[in-house]
Amino acid sequence: MEPIRQIACLCFAEVMSLDVTGPLQVFASANVERQRQGLPACYALHLLGPEAGPVKTSAGFALMAERAWRDVDPASLDTLLIPGGMDMATPCADSTLLDWLRDAEPRVRRLGSICCGALILAAAGLLEGRQATTHWSDVEALSRYQGIDVQGDRLHTYDPANVDGDAHVFTSAGVTAGIDLALALVEADLGRPLALAVARRLVLFLRRPGGQAQFSALLTPEPSRTPRLAALLEWIPAHLGGDLSLDALADQAKMAPRSLSRAFVQELGVGPGKYVEQVRLEAARTLLQDAQASIATVARLTGFGHPENLRRTFHKHLSVSPQEYAERFGRPTTDRG
Repeated sequence: MEPIRQIACLCFAEVMSLDVTGPLQVFASANVERQRQGLPACYALHLLGPEAGPVKTSAGFALMAERAWRDVDPASLDTLLIPGGMDMATPCADSTLLDWLRDAEPRVRRLGSICCGALILAAAGLLEGRQATTHWSDVEALSRYQGIDVQGDRLHTYDPANVDGDAHVFTSAGVTAGIDLALALVEADLGRPLALAVARRLVLFLRRPGGQAQFSALLTPEPSRTPRLAALLEWIPAHLGGDLSLDALADQAKMAPRSLSRAFVQELGVGPGKYVEQVRLEAARTLLQDAQASIATVARLTGFGHPENLRRTFHKHLSVSPQEYAERFGRPTTDRG
């Protein structure tokens, strides 16, 4: 009989409840799916707090820690997960906790973080020399720690093959990315069919690759924030299939190309070409999610021209192909192009 894998998640005051319950539910559902197949459960789940007892979450309700983390022998754990929360300064400055994590790192098989829990691992010095990600709003804070290869635009850094990530110490992005991470851990432990069964049971996508970008809508900036570009930024989405070269944009904005480029960098932080690519990509994503057209048609409507150009852009920014994106995030169509 396979040994029961002990999965523990830390919790502390103002912890993000979904950072804890989301990943743990994936492991719990894996047990259920095993039992449906006539197999024994393989995970035992534990919640560790500063002390045994209730721990208030950022949502206002409490989670019940069964034991204090300091009373747990890390060698007894298979996987230890560190969530994020609203008050990260306190756990990041808790020398006793950081010492315990340093002691735990070589003794657990897997040590990972969810969301800004990466800041705790960084404070303990456990991410030095490793790839790491976190919630997009905490990337700057994580970058302040020396020696970390911060990759803010990806979902998680777990890789059981140790090729594009780490099988031992790893991180994940904001909130629901912890669920993607847990699915990846279950898949590594029990195989893809079981992980797929869990994803179906929880009505999840299986599975967004760790290297996939943290998808978010590209919102047109408020006109007050981009006074020189407001009219042009409203015009661009309606003309994605046309000529959006620098000269064409400059002509539309009635500005010199060099002045327009400077205005984009100053007001948006990116050049005109990159901005147009982002808007075209966002439009393509929306069309694929809504199953409104084939990939070939999407490429034409959004200004990429050939599907190969669309494919390269998807891989560059999202680490998936348009076909894979449509399968994971959209409704099926009869013609994908």
